[in-house]
Amino acid sequence: MRALAYEGFGGDLAVRQVPDPRPEPGGVVVAVGASGLCRSDWHAWRGHDPDVVLPHVPGHELAGTVVEVGAEVRRWSVGDRVTSSFVGACGRCGPCREGEHQVCARQRQPGFHTWGSLAERVALAAADTNLVAVPEELDDAAAASLGCRFATAYRAVVHVARVRPGEWVAVHGCGGVGLSAVQVAVAAGARVVAVDVAPGALELARRCGAEAVVAAGDEDDVVAAVVELTDGGAAVSLDAVGSPATCTGSIRSLRPRGRHVQVGLLPPALGRPLVPMDLVIARELAVLGSHGMAAHHYPPMLALVAAGRLRPQDLVTRRLTLDEAGAALASLGATSGIAVVVPGG
Repeated sequence: MRALAYEGFGGDLAVRQVPDPRPEPGGVVVAVGASGLCRSDWHAWRGHDPDVVLPHVPGHELAGTVVEVGAEVRRWSVGDRVTSSFVGACGRCGPCREGEHQVCARQRQPGFHTWGSLAERVALAAADTNLVAVPEELDDAAAASLGCRFATAYRAVVHVARVRPGEWVAVHGCGGVGLSAVQVAVAAGARVVAVDVAPGALELARRCGAEAVVAAGDEDDVVAAVVELTDGGAAVSLDAVGSPATCTGSIRSLRPRGRHVQVGLLPPALGRPLVPMDLVIARELAVLGSHGMAAHHYPPMLALVAAGRLRPQDLVTRRLTLDEAGAALASLGATSGIAVVVPGG
């Protein structure tokens, strides 16, 4: 099959012929209909993820059709349209037995631990634990985001931050996860202020329902702007970028008793954030982490999609061929909106 691959961190991203994947007994092979480009894929390509072994095929945010099924799979058949929680939970460890698949102790993430979905086909393990049926009303390009950024944002806003109607929510970073978080927070009845360096990203945030936007720059200026717009600080603030500055700025943007949720990755190679623990103590702030979402938690989110209150399809701004994917991945962050690769396109 054809797949995007790299043989060195930060090196050439090229489409190559590689062996077709085979399903494990409990897994499936999916013909990829679409695969999103995510900043996590960029981090892996740059060498920020110790789990990646070269040569490597990236991609973890996917939708497609099951074409092969392992002998132990019970819930899925050839022809099913699916997406998959990117975590790749084992379904058997302690956290999995408690239903917390998103923090599986033996997770195998496609695109990181195993070859990923920027290819014509991808193998997915523990299918009965990780697969999710794609709603009929969504095409593969829109459905791909449900495997990572949209589900990640949903859990961060609804399950972890527990956003309530009328609360101010600050979203730092309006890439795929950030824009998804704006949509989810608005659907929950919150008021949203969005922060980003790119005017195009801020315009997209407004289209997703953000009530106010702030052009990112100096950290002190961003914090002051968010505090003023929210009349004393946000009740919830999400760092959807994953940098020392955005993490610190998000925490400083909170009102007393506010909740910070760290969603964006913070690779040690980019530096450790200086968490303002004096403010955490004085304001009794909650500092929380959020990592993906278990497949069994998807139904309420999918119900909102079916009702039209969440519209992942509105976030797709570019559809690329597999041959265009390498350049787009290498320059990720230079353009606004979500790019989706359609391998058969």
